Amino acid sequence: MTEEKSFPREIPQEIIEKIKKLREEIEYHNYRYYVLDSPVISDAEYDALMRELKKLEETYPELITPDSPTQRVGFKPAEGFKEVAHAEPMLSLDDAMSEEEVFEFDKRIKRFLNLPEEEPIEYTVEPKIDGVAIELVYENGVLTIGSTRGDGYVGEDVTNNIKTIKIIPLRLRKFTEDAPELPLRIDVRGEIYMNKDEFKRLNEERIHRGELPFANPRNAAAGSLRQLDPAITAKRKLDIFFYGVGRVENHNFKTQWEILQTLPKWGFKVNPYVKLVKNIKEVIEYHHYMEKIRDTLPYEIDGIVIKINDLSIWEKLGTKTRSPRYALAYKFQPTQVTTQLLDVIFQVGRTGAVTPVAILKPVQVGGVVVERATLHNEDFIKSLDIRIGDWVLVQRAGEVIPEIVMPIKERRTGVEKEISFPTHCPICGTKLIKKPEEAIWRCPNKGCYAQLVRKILHFASRNAMNIEGLGDKVAKDLVDKGLVQNIADIYYLKWEDFMKLSGFAYKKAKNLFEAIQKSKKTTLGRFIYALGIRHVGEAMAQLLAERFKTLEKLINVNMSDLMSIPGVGPEAAKSIIEFFKNDENQKIIQRLLEAGITFEEERKEEKPQLLKGLTFVFTGTLRSMSRDQAKQKIIELGGKISDSISKNTDYVVVGENPGSKYQKALQIGIKLINEEEFLKLIKD
Repeated sequence: MTEEKSFPREIPQEIIEKIKKLREEIEYHNYRYYVLDSPVISDAEYDALMRELKKLEETYPELITPDSPTQRVGFKPAEGFKEVAHAEPMLSLDDAMSEEEVFEFDKRIKRFLNLPEEEPIEYTVEPKIDGVAIELVYENGVLTIGSTRGDGYVGEDVTNNIKTIKIIPLRLRKFTEDAPELPLRIDVRGEIYMNKDEFKRLNEERIHRGELPFANPRNAAAGSLRQLDPAITAKRKLDIFFYGVGRVENHNFKTQWEILQTLPKWGFKVNPYVKLVKNIKEVIEYHHYMEKIRDTLPYEIDGIVIKINDLSIWEKLGTKTRSPRYALAYKFQPTQVTTQLLDVIFQVGRTGAVTPVAILKPVQVGGVVVERATLHNEDFIKSLDIRIGDWVLVQRAGEVIPEIVMPIKERRTGVEKEISFPTHCPICGTKLIKKPEEAIWRCPNKGCYAQLVRKILHFASRNAMNIEGLGDKVAKDLVDKGLVQNIADIYYLKWEDFMKLSGFAYKKAKNLFEAIQKSKKTTLGRFIYALGIRHVGEAMAQLLAERFKTLEKLINVNMSDLMSIPGVGPEAAKSIIEFFKNDENQKIIQRLLEAGITFEEERKEEKPQLLKGLTFVFTGTLRSMSRDQAKQKIIELGGKISDSISKNTDYVVVGENPGSKYQKALQIGIKLINEEEFLKLIKD
C-alpha cells in the first residue's frame, strides 16, 4: 500500500488579510490601553476582536505566528531557563547616597573631558524603578527573545514569560506620524515591576494559602518573571518601563533624550517622569522632587538614574569593569531595614480596636529613628509566625506608621517566644469580641478608659472641632478626674474645672475654656468627622455634609440614599446608619447641640482672576485632589479648561499614568507641568 502524501491546503487571501488586520488592530488597542492609558474601545469590543482572531487561528492553525496576540499565554512549563548572551553588556550602575557624591560625579566627568568646572553638562534623569532589568531583542520588528540581566553579560531566557505581559509589544509598529523607520534589529532595555496594589493582593493571597509573603515588590516581580510555568506569570500583573537600548542596527541615536522620545512612538512605555536637565544642580532638584512624591506613586522607586544626554560622550568615557562612567544611580534613604523585635504591647483605639504594637531595637528607616511598628492584628502575627526576639524586616513609607514585613527565621536561636494575644481588654479588663467577618478584636465596653481618651483626642483634633490646647495629657487628666465621661461633657465644663488639672493655672485654664467656646462655631463637615463614625474619614464627612446639607437629614438617611453617593460603600453606609440609630449616640449629639454648637456654611472667598486668558488640559490622575476639584480651582481663578490639546493650550497638567495627551503635548511643544508645579501655580 502506498503512503498518502499530505499537501498544504490553499487558504483564501481574504482570510490571511483578515487575520493580519485583526492582529494589527488588537496590538493597536493594546498600545492605547497599556502605553497611552487612553483606550478607544470598550473591554467587550476588545474581547470580541480577540475571540474572532482565536476562532480564525483555530480554523487555520498553520497561520499562527509567534507574534500573534493570542500567543501571549499557552506555553508549556519549561524545565529550566536557557542562557542568553547580551550583544552589548547590561552593566550595573554605581550608587551615590549624597549630594556631594553626585557633584563629584559631575566634576569627574569634566576632568576626564578636560572641561572647565563651570561648564554645564546636559543630563537625562528618571525614577529608578525597584524592579527587574530585562532586554528584549526585536528583529525585523518582531520580538525574538527576552532575557534577564543576569551577570550583565549572560542572562536567562524568559521569552515565554515576557510574552504574557500585555504591555510589551510582540511586533513593533509606527504609532505616530513622525515615528522614525523601524530598525532592522533593536535590543530594548527596561525594568519590569509590580505595582503596590498588585503586590498587596498577591501577598494577601500567599498568606491565605499559608505561604510566606514576598518581602517587597521587587522580589515579587523577580519571582513572578522567573516562573517555569508562563501561566503563573500571566496571573501576576507585571508592568514595565523602558529606559534605553543596547545594539541597534540601521538607526543612529545621538542622545539619550532622543531614545526616550522615540521608544513610545514604536509602542514602548516610557516613564512619564523622565526629564532633560541642563546641569547637575537641576539633577539634585529633581532628586528632591522625586523623593518627595515617591510615596504617592503606584510603584516603588528607590532613587533616580542620571545619564549624560550626549551619546558621543558615552563613547569617550567608556566603562569600568561592571559599570559605565556616564551614568549614576542617586539613591534615596532606605525604607526597609532589619532590626530586632524586643516586645509586643496592645493598644486600644477609639472604636475599641485592639492593635498589637511591636517594640523594636531602635533603627533608622528612611531618615527617621523607628522604635515601634504595627503588627496589624492576630491573624497577621499567626500567619507570619512572628515571635518576640525575632530579627525582622521593617518598612516605613512616608508618614505611614512603620510595619513589620516578615521575620527572618534563619536567624532564630531557639530563645524566641510566641506572641499571646489577650482575651480581655488590656485597659479595662472587659472580654474582647471579634465579628466573624472581621480580623480585629474589639473591647465592647463603651466606657473603656482608652477608648474615651482616644475619642476626646479625635473630637478635639485640628481637622475636627479644632480645640487648641486639648492634647493627650489633658484628655487623660479630664477622664482620670471624672470630669468627662463622653465628648459632650467637654462643653459643660467651667473654666474653674480646668484649675483641677495638673499644670493648669488661671491663664491656661481660661485659654482652654475659651478655645472650647470658640469651637462651637464649626461646619457640618467638621462636626460629622469629629463624631468618630467608623469608616468615615475627613473626605467622606465633607461629602456627606455637601450631599445632605443638614444634620437632621443625615441622621434620618437610609441605605439607598447613602449608596447613591460615589465613594460610599456598603460597609461605610451600614456604619453610618448604625451610628445614628444608637440611643447613646443620639443623646450625645442632642447634648452637643444644646451646648450651643452651630454650623456655618463653608466660606468661598472671591479669588483674583490670576489665570484669566490661560487654557489648561489635564492628563493622568492627581493625588492631592480630584480632576473636578482641580478644574474648579482653575475656573475660580479665571482660567479655562479644555479636553483636547491644540495650539491654544497654555499648560498640560500631568498626573500619574498620563494618556495620549502627554505624548501629543511633547510633540507640539506645549508646556508640561507636574502636580507639584500646578499646586504652586494656583497657590501663587
